[in-house]
This record gives sequence, C-alpha cells and structure tokens, in this order.
Amino acid sequence: MKRTYQPNNRRRAKKHGFFARMKSKVMNARRRKGRKELIRK
Repeated sequence: MKRTYQPNNRRRAKKHGFFARMKSKVMNARRRKGRKELIRK
C-alpha cells in the first residue's frame, strides 16, 4: 500500500519557493521599494 504523502521537491518549490513568492503582491511591492532583503529571515 502506498503512503499518501509523496514529497516532490520540484512541485514544492514551484508552489512555495522563492519564485512563487516573487509572483505574490507583497514581494513585488518590496521589490519596487528597492528592499535589500526581500524575505525576512
């Protein structure tokens, strides 16, 4: 029997990764402002 969650790193990155965040409004606003650090650590 197969387990339900089978991680796929590429799909995960596409949904939640850096570039996925780039597409969101928040990141674009931060980029327009010229933030040095886009994602807070």
